[in-house]
Parts: sequence; structure tokens; C-alpha cells
Amino acid sequence: MKRSNRLVVLTDFFLENPRKHIQLPYFVELCDTTKSSISEDLDIIHAVFQSQGMGFLQRSTGAGGGVKYIPEYSQEKNMQFIEELRRKLEDPGRILPGGYLYMSDLLGDPKTVREIGRVFASKFSKMDIDVIVTVATKGIPLAYAVASFLNVPVVIARRDPKVTEGSSVSINYVSGSSRKIQTMVLPKRSLEEGANVCIIDDFMKAGGTITGMINLLSEFDARVQAIGVLAEADDDEEERIVDNYTSLVKISNVDIRHHTIEIQAGNFVDLASF
Repeated sequence: MKRSNRLVVLTDFFLENPRKHIQLPYFVELCDTTKSSISEDLDIIHAVFQSQGMGFLQRSTGAGGGVKYIPEYSQEKNMQFIEELRRKLEDPGRILPGGYLYMSDLLGDPKTVREIGRVFASKFSKMDIDVIVTVATKGIPLAYAVASFLNVPVVIARRDPKVTEGSSVSINYVSGSSRKIQTMVLPKRSLEEGANVCIIDDFMKAGGTITGMINLLSEFDARVQAIGVLAEADDDEEERIVDNYTSLVKISNVDIRHHTIEIQAGNFVDLASF
């Protein structure tokens, strides 16, 4: 296989299989070439990934040595997307009765959801994460987007048990927005004991729902490695009960009377480390 063809094949493989460790003989056979040629190809791809702010190839030596693609996108690209997202959400037409913000159009746009997943993956790509956990329903597309870049499965906590999912573990929790007692259910087969988990959700006010997920996951002895929320509410009247999380945008002021809304960048900007 010619080098130009090999570069296309290898690049496509890495983009479709992020964080998957592969030994070089696999690529030698795939491209019908030599180990030295593959090594040179990897150098080229690694340099292009870095120059384009797309991440890098992580290589290891020894008997089990190989390579895997880490999808860590550049700070510039992440900040540019967050700014675009902030401007879209600042449209006064998104204000709903009760001071809520309409975001369903963004969560229904595959390109926007994919970019959200890409940004979160940039933050969490070096962490030891086995599974993405979210709660039905609006956090589901975000969870799958993040999972596609981290190459891990998705587990969904639901409000009601499903007979098709077998026996389940359930807890009651206090919703941070409604202050009502609600139920959260997770099938026993859906999560291995001791799994490393990343929680993804679309919106956080006081953090009651996320705290509920953390408590539910503790029943599986799961370890929460990261928490990502698309938008957080900056509400002085609500005491935040979740501390360690990453948000992309912050809803700082919704004025229903004057029909104005203020959106700021979330703490992703402060927490970003590249």
C-alpha cells in the first residue's frame, strides 16, 4: 500500500477508535508494509494531529507496546466553540416561563452535540474512565457524544424501572430545581462493580440530580472520576451541593421582565489545562 493510502487508512482508524491501544503488527498486516514504514506514518499523523489541535498519538514501547489516539483538542478550538455556544444561548427568544432556557434545538442538532462531546472529551481524555452515566432524558445525546470520543459505553439512569432490563437498584433523591422527592433507577446488569464513571448532564442548578446519581452509583461501588454539565445556573438563592464538576456555560442572569439573558463561559475555561 502506498504511503498516501496508508495515511488515510491509519487516520481513519484512529478517529474511529479513540483511546484504543493497538500494537504495531496489526497495522503492518492491515497496510501490507513494514514496521519501520508504519512508524514513519505514525510520526506524520501525530505531527498533523498536533498542528491541527486534534490531539496526539500516545506510543509505548516494549513487548506490549503500541499506539493509541488521544482526542485532546486544542484550547483555542474549545474556547471558540464555547463562545459560539454562549452567543447562541444568549438569544432572548430562548427565555421560557419560569425563567427556564430553551435548549432543545441545540440538543437536537447532531453537529452541536458532537462538538459538545468533543470539548468534554478533551477535558477527560487522560482520565481512567470505563463508562459514561447520565439520567434520562435530555442528557442522553450528550452522553453518547462524549462516549464516542472516549470510546466507552453509556449507561442511563431512569425514573421508572423497565421490565426488559431485569432487576434494578433504585434510590430517592431531592431534585435541585423542583425540590421534590424523585426516584432514580439503574439496572443491576448495566454497570460493573467498581467501574470508573464520568457523569454527563445537560443542566445543573443546585446539583440534586447529580448528587442522586452519585448516591446511586455508590450502590455499585463505582468511582466517579469526572462530572460534566452543559450549562449551570448561577443562582445565589440555591446552595450548590456539587463541587467537582466541569461546565461549558453558566446562566448568570435571566430577566423575564426586561426579556434579557446573560450567559457566561463555564468553569471549563478556568479548569482547562493543555
